[in-house]
Amino acid sequence: MGKPRERHSMPLYEHVYLARPDLSPQQVEELTAKLTGVITEGGGKVTKSEYWGLKSLSYRMNKNRKAHMTLLNVEAPAAALTEVERQERINEDVMRYLTIRVEALEEGPSAMMRKSDRDDRGDRGDRGDRGFGGGRGGDRERRPRRDDDAETGGEE
Repeated sequence: MGKPRERHSMPLYEHVYLARPDLSPQQVEELTAKLTGVITEGGGKVTKSEYWGLKSLSYRMNKNRKAHMTLLNVEAPAAALTEVERQERINEDVMRYLTIRVEALEEGPSAMMRKSDRDDRGDRGDRGDRGFGGGRGGDRERRPRRDDDAETGGEE
């Protein structure tokens, strides 16, 4: 006996895209509306749309350190998502996108929206976002350890 069949007849997806940082939030909303229209025309629907804001990236992407991030929860046929991704590939404003098929769509705010509720970061200390010295500062602390000549007397 398998799992009971979900009530959804169409596949469910979480779709996130990153837009260029020089766009205004209104331009990102217009882009989201355009992509939502493509999904609707393809016979699907967007059940949730979340604008996560202008966020710092972990690494530079197309010479940018930040990007506007938006999540779409989608219930649509695969062809509709294929068309959305095709449009994103040819759109200069979209830096990256990712679509993941899921068994069930998350209800309520996503983890990114819940994270903004506890932005004080009192529980994380001063470790920075990644927890190991806050990026470049950590690199500088390690450099003296690489030079073992002073300890071993390697100077001639």
